[in-house]
Amino acid sequence: MVYGYIRVSTQKQDFNNQKHGILEYANNNNLGSINFIEETISSRKKYEDRNISNLIASMVNGDVLIVSELSRLGRSLLEIMSIFKELLEKGIITHIIKSNFIIGGDDNKIQSSVLIFAFGLSAEIERDLISQRTKEALANKKASGAKLGRKKGSIVKSKLDGKEEEIKELLSKKVSVASIAKINNVARTTMVNFIKGRKLGVC
Repeated sequence: MVYGYIRVSTQKQDFNNQKHGILEYANNNNLGSINFIEETISSRKKYEDRNISNLIASMVNGDVLIVSELSRLGRSLLEIMSIFKELLEKGIITHIIKSNFIIGGDDNKIQSSVLIFAFGLSAEIERDLISQRTKEALANKKASGAKLGRKKGSIVKSKLDGKEEEIKELLSKKVSVASIAKINNVARTTMVNFIKGRKLGVC
């Protein structure tokens, strides 16, 4: 099967341009009929909830995916690399029109192997850079005298919020903390921390 993936904004012209480009490319390369999958850009959508994720999950070894350009596959380099890794592992042949290259298939084994290595290395470097930036930011805050972590005495949100009076009443009736925790379907330690944090009584 041959699929054309179109990731668009709300502009109809953008959709038409990509579809026309994919059809022209498929005709010039004798790839046959195209099954189009369309996606509207959304910054809130996770990868696993996107059409491209469902499409790749349904594709099998030897299927072909055509996209107009790399940036259509994902919103970040790391996401694009992750998608490419999945495509290569499934044996899917991917055509990137704008970059004029093909990934996957028997004719591109060396290129595909190099790309898999590059993607893996880049992902590792990206993780290290994020970790390093985080450590540096924390070190700078600490050096400037800022206190790290949650402010002492600040109240943490809890699934028990709103049950303060009920818990207080049970404590006044000498019901054990363990029993109150069981009634509210939480661990004893969670209940102890909640009682202490909200100053509901003595545990």
